[in-house]
Amino acid sequence: MIRKSIACSALAVATALSAHSAKADGHYVPGVEGIQAASAPPPGLYYIGYLVHYDIGSFRAPGSSDNLPGRNTGGVTALANRVAWMTSTKLLGADYGMEAIVPVMRTSLHVGAAGIDDSRTGVGDIYLGPLLLGWNGERWDAVAAAGIWLDNGSTSNPASPGKGFKSTMLTGGGTYYFDSAKTISGSVLTRFERNGRNDAGLRPGNQLSLEWGVAKNFGAVQAGLVGYSQWQTSNDSGAGAGANNFKASRHALGAEVVYPVPGAGVFLKGAFYKEVSATAGNGAMPKGSLLRLTMVKAF
Repeated sequence: MIRKSIACSALAVATALSAHSAKADGHYVPGVEGIQAASAPPPGLYYIGYLVHYDIGSFRAPGSSDNLPGRNTGGVTALANRVAWMTSTKLLGADYGMEAIVPVMRTSLHVGAAGIDDSRTGVGDIYLGPLLLGWNGERWDAVAAAGIWLDNGSTSNPASPGKGFKSTMLTGGGTYYFDSAKTISGSVLTRFERNGRNDAGLRPGNQLSLEWGVAKNFGAVQAGLVGYSQWQTSNDSGAGAGANNFKASRHALGAEVVYPVPGAGVFLKGAFYKEVSATAGNGAMPKGSLLRLTMVKAF
């Protein structure tokens, strides 16, 4: 249970980024998007590299916001490699594209309460998104997407990178510009994951993630406040679900800076998040802080 919860807080992004227990979370890692998260780029081929470190300061006990007894720490460092291709084809008035995410991660778990002391490096579960839609108005942007997280990652050890089940993910969100020059923006992005069953027959509860950002341009540099929330929206079911119907949730606040390198066709982003609250579901849940560095390269 502890393993899977960690994966959620770290990757991969989603994206990926974590270890995997069979309880109360999905694949998507909140905090990988922030400022203008719901603005799709114009037609072209893009590489987005998310380098994420999630530092686990404690673990919440199942069904509560209280820490597990003893010293329980860990960390996940992940590089989520995302490739997005926005075509010139129009679908429902939007630019049509597709995407894929391949996460590579290093997970370390030191959980005395569960007798776990393990570290692993490997390729996490891959995301394939055949539907990516981006709309652009005079003072707004919108995005919608659909795809699937595979279950290709290893699950043989506590710190293994795989989740052990597939998930279908739906995405939607919007960005609004408060001035005609588009120097002040607010953005909200949501992801809904419907989790599948693992080999043991357990289906973790579905998950809703919300990321937001409010930003202002200061010349070429953009800076602002960001945050994320994540909720388990349905009960675990199937073999091993147990009698309890606890649902997990977490909330974080942070700040982000965006710096363009126009000559290289590159955007550099840096963000730091601190989780201000976390409540575990049926499995133990990590609580900590997240540091993200992002590079966007247009080809």
